[in-house]
Amino acid sequence: MLHKLSISNYALIDDLEISFDKGLNILTGETGAGKSIILGALSLILGQRAESRFFFNQQKKCVIEGTFLIGGFHLKSFFDENDLDHEAETILRREISSDGKSRAFVNDTPVNLTLLKQLGEKLIDIHSQHATLEINDPDFQLLVVDSVAGHSDLLSDYRNKYRSYKKDTARLQQMIAASEKAKADLDYYQFQFDELEKAGLAAGEQEKLEQELYTLNNAEEIKRSLLAAVYLIQDGEAPALLQMREAIHHLSSLEKFNPVVAELHERLKSVTIELKDIAAEIEDIEQRTHTDEARIIAINDRLNIIYTLQKKHRLNTVSDLLGLQDDLSEKIAQAVHGDEAIEKLKKQLALDKNILEQLAKQLTSNRTKAIPEIENEVVNALGEMGMANSTLKIELNQLQSLGPDGIDQVRFLFSANKGHTLAEMSKVASGGELSRLMLAIKSLIASHTALPTIIFDEIDAGVSGEVANKVGIIMERLAKNLQVIAITHLPQIASKSGAHYFVYKDNSSATTYTRIKKLNRDERVLEIAKMLSGDKPGESALQNARELLYESLKS
Repeated sequence: MLHKLSISNYALIDDLEISFDKGLNILTGETGAGKSIILGALSLILGQRAESRFFFNQQKKCVIEGTFLIGGFHLKSFFDENDLDHEAETILRREISSDGKSRAFVNDTPVNLTLLKQLGEKLIDIHSQHATLEINDPDFQLLVVDSVAGHSDLLSDYRNKYRSYKKDTARLQQMIAASEKAKADLDYYQFQFDELEKAGLAAGEQEKLEQELYTLNNAEEIKRSLLAAVYLIQDGEAPALLQMREAIHHLSSLEKFNPVVAELHERLKSVTIELKDIAAEIEDIEQRTHTDEARIIAINDRLNIIYTLQKKHRLNTVSDLLGLQDDLSEKIAQAVHGDEAIEKLKKQLALDKNILEQLAKQLTSNRTKAIPEIENEVVNALGEMGMANSTLKIELNQLQSLGPDGIDQVRFLFSANKGHTLAEMSKVASGGELSRLMLAIKSLIASHTALPTIIFDEIDAGVSGEVANKVGIIMERLAKNLQVIAITHLPQIASKSGAHYFVYKDNSSATTYTRIKKLNRDERVLEIAKMLSGDKPGESALQNARELLYESLKS
């Protein structure tokens, strides 16, 4: 439910905050006072486009914030799917700057307008007499039937299985296409695979071979440099080892004079030992380094095979070639064994389709049983609202194949007058009749399932007297199951509310402001009396207002 609405810098509103009750909330006020402005501001946090020309002050940004209590609406999956924090008290906020730039937030997380609109549709249903009514939408009509049928678990199970079935059906088509292509290219794939397999490639061999070839091609130069190093260390006219021995001898005679020299003497002896080891290793490498023409030819032949394969397949490494070999192996296996996997999936799909058909039949059975109740309840409610000659007929037709909601297609046919042919509602009902029809339907849905907040914007137009009172009773009944916010000019409806808000223009300063206040009982009596007889109601109007409120309290 909408717990609180804050509006800043929008149209005639500089700064306004409203806290709504959970039942029936009524907004009244003179025409032009700003009731629809409040709805316009609310629509901004429901994802509607904004225009800066509606700003109260062009130098400031417009900020609309709505606090919603959403604990019982099972919306956690929606929040999880969209990476939003799910809070029992959720805040939707919209900020629009004077240059038209807009930002939207859900619990302080930035979101785009599309996501804000999707969430808003799950929280608030704004219903206007002049709006395009969802009542003519086949999806909404099916929702009505499903709500009364009360098979949400069955429908959810069907939808999950249907999504899986469609996904597997698409996968089957992909497998068939891949198998057919693999069969057509089998000989080509097999030739390429055989060529790679015959090469006997090993990961990392190219780098090792290239390094070995470089060494063999430069063996003489390497040997010369190694021998030169050994000569300088131990075999030359003044080898490094000989000079280090002399240095050690000189230091040994100084140890007794300076302890630091003793430490340096030991370090120098360690370096000498290390230098001997280095010379020995260099000699070993030099002895193992030699020119091997046969090995050079063998390595070049092997590298030529690798380079040829890389060039042919436009790849850079042996690892890439091995990856291609694995890929070709899979394609060959798919061509050879793909039919087995396809047949297995076909059998599974046949079983899944059979299960879906059984679930669809159960859905059809439940919907068929629910239809008479819907027809009777809606017609009875319309009768209470002055449409006693109304007829509602719900057709349940079968689709040619399974759909996301079963195999049923629903169509509502309606007539508001006796003796007239039933037809689609948009063709035979006036705006006022459609509004009362929607009220009757939503009242029925609300008695079977949780609905979001519903807002009625003057849908009571065209009714008066006892019919208006009956419309108020229906709204009151509807508000027992969900939050209802209604803008009305009818005292009969205003008297039914649990919370009554008065919207008015404040002209006390140089600038006109739209204000709103929640009326206490005495203020409600006066406001309803004014709605009955004008700005200066007499005692009879006041008494009539008291009676209307008293009757509402009794009910």
